[in-house]
Amino acid sequence: MSFSIIIPARYASSRFPGKPLAQLAGKPMLQHVYERACQSEAIRVVVATDDERIASCATGFGAEVCMTSSDHPSGTDRLQEVVKKLQFYADDIVVNVQGDEPLIPPRVINQVAHNLAAVPEASIATLSEPITDAESLLNPNVVKVIRDHRGMAIYFSRAPIPWPRDAVLAQGGKLDSMPEGFNWQRHIGMYAYRVKLLNDFVAWPPAPIEATESLEQLRALYNGAGIHVEEAVEAPPTGVDTPEDLERLRQMLEG
Repeated sequence: MSFSIIIPARYASSRFPGKPLAQLAGKPMLQHVYERACQSEAIRVVVATDDERIASCATGFGAEVCMTSSDHPSGTDRLQEVVKKLQFYADDIVVNVQGDEPLIPPRVINQVAHNLAAVPEASIATLSEPITDAESLLNPNVVKVIRDHRGMAIYFSRAPIPWPRDAVLAQGGKLDSMPEGFNWQRHIGMYAYRVKLLNDFVAWPPAPIEATESLEQLRALYNGAGIHVEEAVEAPPTGVDTPEDLERLRQMLEG
């Protein structure tokens, strides 16, 4: 089994322009991501960007770069442009590693790729981790996932699924403490794809459930694509969304 990694890296960001080039422990953040990716079992690691400044930085530390359009409506569309330009085969496996995750564990990358290769009925593989507090279960920014006995995703939602009816009734219509009896899971947004799925995905119109939940992966489920989900062997650290996130990470690494 072999797989490749694509690292999308955009300069434009409403909350943090130029984020991939921000310095962290003496290196651009993108270089940290690239070096972590290279520590995985991937046979190829490609940085995908629409910005010459990022391309110049990436080639400077030895990365392969694929220039992409700046007009993509989603990250999945950008991945599909890369696999098309680089002439990947339909059954090739690619892992999407975000350019703002400088501490991504290489063995988590390996896990999601191996899972997809091992499950022929899956077109996508992704990961999750347990939810341990009621606040997270109720938080719409924490995406929940439920799966069947084979590990295949049934649904992703911003709502608490499944809804713990009896626990809520017992707590007087509220959910102040984490209910027992179910292993609630938070979705971790790391994906491995078969290239055929990427080609199909960009041809599908946005699904009603995707638009309602604002969750892109629901387009795949809506169109019958199988998504395999497994608990991550190691919880990936939170990525960098804002300058404040970067400063906290910088203090942790340099302190």
